Amino acid sequence: MNNRSVGTASYRFVAWLLVGFLLFCGLNFSQQSSASTPIEQPALIQQGRLHYQAGQFAQAAEFWQQSAAAQNDPLNQARILGYLALAQQQLGAWDDTKRSIATSLDLLQSIPSSAEQQLVLAQISNTQASLEYAQGQTEQAIDTWRQASALYAAAGDQEKRIGSLLNQVQALQTLGLYSQARQLLSEIEQSLQTQPDSALKAMSLRNLGNVLRATGNFTTARRVLQQSLAILQSVSPSDLGPSLISLGNVAQSEQETDLALQYYQQAATNATPLIQLQANLNQLSLLVKTQRWDEARSLLPTIQPLLNLPPSRVIVYAQINFGRSLMQFEHPDPAAIVPILTQAIRQAQSLKDVRAEAYALGNLGSLYEQTQQWDEARRLTERSLLLAQTANASDIAYQWQWQLGRILKAQDRVEDAIVAYQAAYETQQSLRADLLATSPDLQFSFRESVEPVYRDLVELLLRRSIPSSSASQENLRQARQVIESLQLAELDNFFRTACLEGQRVTIDQIPQTNAAVIYPIILQNRLEVILSLPGQALQQYTAIVPQATVESTLRDLRQNLEKPFTTIQGKQLGQQVYDWLIHPIESDLQAGSITTLAFVLDGALRNVPMAALYDGNQYLIENYSIALTPGLQIFRPQTLERDRLRALVAGLSEERGGFSALANVEQELQAIEAEIPSRVLLNQTFTSEALKAQIDRTPTPIVHLATHGQFSSNADQTFILAWDRPIEVQEFGSLLRSADDRREAIELLVLSACETAAGDDRAALGLAGVAVHSGARSTLASLWSLNDESAARFIRQFYQELLNPALSKTEALRQAQLTLLRNPNYRSPLYWAAYVLIGNWL
Repeated sequence: MNNRSVGTASYRFVAWLLVGFLLFCGLNFSQQSSASTPIEQPALIQQGRLHYQAGQFAQAAEFWQQSAAAQNDPLNQARILGYLALAQQQLGAWDDTKRSIATSLDLLQSIPSSAEQQLVLAQISNTQASLEYAQGQTEQAIDTWRQASALYAAAGDQEKRIGSLLNQVQALQTLGLYSQARQLLSEIEQSLQTQPDSALKAMSLRNLGNVLRATGNFTTARRVLQQSLAILQSVSPSDLGPSLISLGNVAQSEQETDLALQYYQQAATNATPLIQLQANLNQLSLLVKTQRWDEARSLLPTIQPLLNLPPSRVIVYAQINFGRSLMQFEHPDPAAIVPILTQAIRQAQSLKDVRAEAYALGNLGSLYEQTQQWDEARRLTERSLLLAQTANASDIAYQWQWQLGRILKAQDRVEDAIVAYQAAYETQQSLRADLLATSPDLQFSFRESVEPVYRDLVELLLRRSIPSSSASQENLRQARQVIESLQLAELDNFFRTACLEGQRVTIDQIPQTNAAVIYPIILQNRLEVILSLPGQALQQYTAIVPQATVESTLRDLRQNLEKPFTTIQGKQLGQQVYDWLIHPIESDLQAGSITTLAFVLDGALRNVPMAALYDGNQYLIENYSIALTPGLQIFRPQTLERDRLRALVAGLSEERGGFSALANVEQELQAIEAEIPSRVLLNQTFTSEALKAQIDRTPTPIVHLATHGQFSSNADQTFILAWDRPIEVQEFGSLLRSADDRREAIELLVLSACETAAGDDRAALGLAGVAVHSGARSTLASLWSLNDESAARFIRQFYQELLNPALSKTEALRQAQLTLLRNPNYRSPLYWAAYVLIGNWL
C-alpha cells in the first residue's frame, strides 16, 4: 500500500479526515457562551479545540464532555455536543456519536428557531451526515448534507456551504454518480470564482483541488490548486506549503515524478515543522517507489527529528508511514524500524486512539511477516485486527485480514488461511465503491493492494478442490464468484466509480443449450480454467505454467497476429494457448454439441483475440462463434428485431486533431446505409453535441462509430474521437445513456476503427470499460485499428449476416470473419482476428 501523505494511511480514513476537516474548520469556537455559562466553559471548549486540531481526539472529547455536562444554555450545549460527536466519530465510537447527535438535535428542537439555532443545526447535520457516510449509509448522508448546505446557504455562510458540498461530491462518487459529482464540482468552482481573493478562498480552492484529485479529475485539480497557490503568494506567502503538497500529489498521480518532488521540496522550505514532515515523507515515499535509493537515504536525517513533535494522530501516522517506507528499501534494517513502530504504538495508546493503535500494531506485524517471524507476526496481526474491528475501521481491518491470511498460508494452515482471506474479501466487497471514491492513490496501487486478495483466495480455493465432490463444486462456484468480483473491481478502479448499472442477469440464467462459458484464471504458478457446460457440474482443469510464461507467450502472440502475413511462430504460439485453454475440453465440447464459446478473460488474456487460437489445423473461429463478457453478469438478453433495425452511424474520414484520415470510412458508412435504415453523421456533422442530440431525439438499437479511438488501462486516456474533440470514456458512457426516454439499452454498439493503446499490457480493460459503461447489451470493437478495404468488407458482411434472423450476433461476427479468412488477400489474422464481441452473444 502506498503511503503518499501523512494522515492518509488508510483509504476510508482519507474521507474521514476530509469530512472532519471541512466540518471543523468553519466551527466558531471563539463564540462566547451566554451570561449564565460558568466562566470556565470557554476555556474547556478552547482546550478541546486545541486537542482536536492536534489530532488528540480522546483528550478533546474529555474536555467537551466536561463542558457539555456543565452547560445550562441549551443552544451552547447542543453546539458543544456537536463538537463532541466529531471527536467521537474520529475515535470510531459510533454509538457514542449517535447519542451526542441525538441529544444535540433534541436540545435544538426545544428552543425557538433563530439564525444562531439554524447555524448550529447545520453543523450537527454535517456531523450526522459524516457518520452516516462512515457507516455506509451513503444515500442518507447525501440527503443530510444537502439539508446542511441549504441551512448554511440561508445563513450566508458560503465557506461552510462549500465544505458540505465537497463532502457530497465524495458521497456521489461512492455511489458511482459520476455526472452528478462532476456537475457539483463545477458549481463549487464557479461559486468560488465569484469570491474576492483571500486566504479563506485559497483554502477552499485547495480543498476543491484535493477532491478533484480524489475523483480522478487531475487536469482540473492542477488548475484549481495553482490558483490557490497564486492567491496565497499574494495574500499569505507563509502558508504555501499545503497547496504545494497538494500539487505534488497531483503530479504524482499523473506519474510526473520529478515535478512532484520539486513541489514537495518547495513545500518543505521555510514551512512549519508539521508541513516539513508531511512534504518530506511524501518525498521519501516517492523516492522509495521509484527506487532512487541514494536520494531516499539522504532524506532520512531530515525526517527523523521531526518525528519527535508532540504526539497526535498525525504524528503517529507519520511514524508509521516512515517505518513503511523504510520497510520498502532494497535492504531494510528491521532493528531500525522496530523502535519507530513501537513508538507509534505507545503514542497511540497514550492518545487512547484505538484506530491509530490498530494501524501501528498491524504494520509492526507486517515487519515481522517480512522477516518471516511467523508466530510474532500472527500475534500482532490478530491483536491489530481485533482493535480495528473495535474501532469500526473496516478499511484497516481488511488489510490485517489479508495479512493474517498470508501468514497462515506461509505456515501451511490452508483452511485457516482461507477463512482469513474470505473475511478480507468480504470486507473489501463492502468497501469497494468507498475505497475508490476516497483514494486517488488506490487506482495506481490496485495491483499491489487489492488484486492479490482476490487471486490469493482463488488460488487457495482451487488448491483444495477435490474432483467431482460437492465440496469441490462449492469451491469452484466461490472461486468463480471471486474472479467475477475482481473483474468488477478492476472496472470500478478504471472508472473510479461503481460502473455496472441496468437490468442484469447472471450467465447461468441464460438459456445455453449450445454455449459453454470458459473462465481462465492466471495465477502465479499455474493457469486454472473453470468450465461451465449446459446442465452439467462445473469442471476445473489446470496448466502448470508460470504467470510470467503465460504473459510473455500472450505478448508474443499478439505481436505476431498484427503482422500483415501469417507467421509460423504465430501459429505455434496460438496452438500453445489453445492447448492450455481448449485442448483439455475438446471432447466435452463436441459431446455437448457446443457451438458458442463465451470467455470471461483474465489479465493479459484480454489482449489476445480468442478467434486466433490454433489447434494445429484450424483456427478456433472456424469451429465456434466466440463472445467475451466482462463477468458473470450481462444485460438481460433480448433478440434483435431484424425487421425493425435502425442505426445511428457516425464517422470521420478526414484528418482531425492530429489523427490521420480514415479513407475507407465513407465506404463503410455507405455499406451500412445499404443494409439498414440509418441516420448518418460524417466529418463536420459528427460533433459531440450532434451525437448527443441524435441519441436523445430518437434512440436506435444500433450505434455505429467509425472513428479513431483508443482503449487504455487509464480512463483519462480512453476516448472516442469526434470532429470537435475527443470524448473521454466517462462522458461517452453518459452520452449514450443520456436519453431520458430510453427504456431499453442499446442493442449493439460498434466501434470499428478503435484500438488498444500501444505498450499498455492492460489496455483491453479500457475496451471492457467502454462496453460496460455504454450500457449496450453487446459491443463490437477491434483490438487494433484496421483502416483498409478489409475493414469495409468486414462491416458490410457483418451487417448482411446480422439481418439473418437465424443467426446470433456472435454467429454473424463469425461468418464475417470467415469471409475474410477465406479470401486469399485477407487470410492473415491481422485482418479478421481483431474484432471481438463483448456482452450478450444471443
